[in-house]
Amino acid sequence: MAHYINSILEFLSQLGYLGIALGLMIEIIPSEIVLGYGGYMISQGHLSFPGAVIAGTIGGTIAQLFLYWAGYYGGRPFLEKYGKYVLIKKSHIDIAENWFNKYGAGVIFSARFIPVVRHAISIPAGIAKMSAAKFTLYTVAAVIPWTILFLYLGQTLGSNWSHIKEKAHPFVVPFIIAALVIGAIYFLIKKTKKTTD
Repeated sequence: MAHYINSILEFLSQLGYLGIALGLMIEIIPSEIVLGYGGYMISQGHLSFPGAVIAGTIGGTIAQLFLYWAGYYGGRPFLEKYGKYVLIKKSHIDIAENWFNKYGAGVIFSARFIPVVRHAISIPAGIAKMSAAKFTLYTVAAVIPWTILFLYLGQTLGSNWSHIKEKAHPFVVPFIIAALVIGAIYFLIKKTKKTTD
């Protein structure tokens, strides 16, 4: 498996910034690993940090737009049938749909930092016909800090970039806590607004 991942990363590295974007769009390898390797490429002088952030943001956003449009046009039955090909299970869709129905559109931002629902949250947004502009805005706002974090950690680790998950753990936990707090605040504001209307 490690050899398979390394082969794909080596191929993507030959494409430079496009490789980062494609790696995140097709999501064969977890985004943390693609971005960690991108950080390693920065440390070797093959890429610039700003360019890699832009490529990562574009790729990460397009990946989520694919799922959003699949939900928008294909609906739940389509994704339950074909979601396995992009590593999304029915249970992931169930959890994401519950979150979206309970917390509303604002969860598109906060859920990006939560394991399991991170990718699947785009699906109920599409099924619910959420505004594409609003969906894209919330997604980009979450993708940027995630991209910066893992590129920075990969750059810091250099040739030890493969240990990115262990290195990221102390940073990801605060991200998750912050995301939950932001989501809770958004939900409370929305609920308060409904009761006052």
